[in-house]
Amino acid sequence: MKNFKKGSKKLTNAWAFYDWANSVYPLVISTAVFPIYYSSITSSFANSNGDISFLGVMWNPTSLYDYTLSLSFLIVAFCSPLLSAVADYTGNKLKFMKFFCLLGSVSVMCLFFFKGPETLWVALTFTILASIGFWGSIVFYNAYLPEIAYGNQQDEVSAKGFIYGYAGSVLLLIFSLVMVQKPDWFGISDPSLAPRITFLLVGFWWFGFAQITYRRLPNDIYNRKPEKDYIWKGLRELKLVLNELKNLPQLKYFLVSFFLFSVGVQTIVLMAGIFGSKELGLPTTNLILTIILVQIVAMIGAYLFSKLSKKVGNIKSLKLSLIIWGSVCFSCFSLDINQPNVDYYFYGLGVLLGFVLGATQTIGRSTYSKLIPETHDNATYFSFYDVTEKIAIVLGMFVFGLLISLTGSMQYSVLSLVVFFTFSFLVLSRVKITEIKK
Repeated sequence: MKNFKKGSKKLTNAWAFYDWANSVYPLVISTAVFPIYYSSITSSFANSNGDISFLGVMWNPTSLYDYTLSLSFLIVAFCSPLLSAVADYTGNKLKFMKFFCLLGSVSVMCLFFFKGPETLWVALTFTILASIGFWGSIVFYNAYLPEIAYGNQQDEVSAKGFIYGYAGSVLLLIFSLVMVQKPDWFGISDPSLAPRITFLLVGFWWFGFAQITYRRLPNDIYNRKPEKDYIWKGLRELKLVLNELKNLPQLKYFLVSFFLFSVGVQTIVLMAGIFGSKELGLPTTNLILTIILVQIVAMIGAYLFSKLSKKVGNIKSLKLSLIIWGSVCFSCFSLDINQPNVDYYFYGLGVLLGFVLGATQTIGRSTYSKLIPETHDNATYFSFYDVTEKIAIVLGMFVFGLLISLTGSMQYSVLSLVVFFTFSFLVLSRVKITEIKK
């Protein structure tokens, strides 16, 4: 394998290209096609109260899906600190990244076999495994950022990754939308087969394009040689990083703020399609077109906010995005299915959400990369970043699902997210970046 110098365009482009490969999962599977397909299939065998049976218990289908995703994030949150510590100590980040990519892509393809009540276990089991595969690989992918790009490059390189991801996922989603809406164009007579074929395409896309990244990313740049007791030494490495965090107040404040805004951001991303379908009664085609529009606007937002951060700083850029997130949530709470032109309001909010989606994700990742100290333990540090996000998603999905169960509506679930954005803004005000690592 040819080695590329840190900061080189070929290396940073190869790293960013993994976003092109994997972003079809969060868009097509987590946000667009699968949640809507899941909602349609479960509605077909729900009882008069809208509940379905699983493991002998009656569930609200949306709450069951929420809890299933929450379980997957808990598993990743538990495993990734240990795995990342071992990966740092043995220098095998690339091997771990490949394993989770394979797990995720194969699991996504297995969703093809979810057809009805007798295969509900397939949907839930492989939803968990696909989620573990995606988020597990992201731990090690993010950890490469300080190793492949210098501090003054990281905002731009992080943004490039998200832009690649939005572009690639939109292309596949547009193709999927055409296939779902016009299955006869592809010789498909069973309408339910088209979305299931989409799940296969996502898995092949993810695994196939990831190979481009693998060929250029370095493995073990610090030439670490694993010893027999590397697992215990990996755990000791994790403990050392934990102790270091106690002496890094700026990093701690940022992680708290990141946790709070991740509750809102990731919950909205995961539940937006179901909210539009269930709460506002919007047609599937309109929802997917809105999601495509969100991704296109997100590319613009990621680019513009990376430029804005150079002028006003990362923290001010993030604070602006949080104000917009909170405003979007409050506006969604005020929407009503009987409201005239409610669909246009929803689409407008989707565009606004897309603009800050790219901004929040790219600036959040690069800000954390700048705040961590110079270290050989980047995977271990980034595992805290990713674990923080996963626990935030667990909390967000739990709160969202619980409020649906209590109120029978998603309106108050959406409103509750404003609280998280508000407190995130307040904590973020205590973070000051005084120096960019070179």
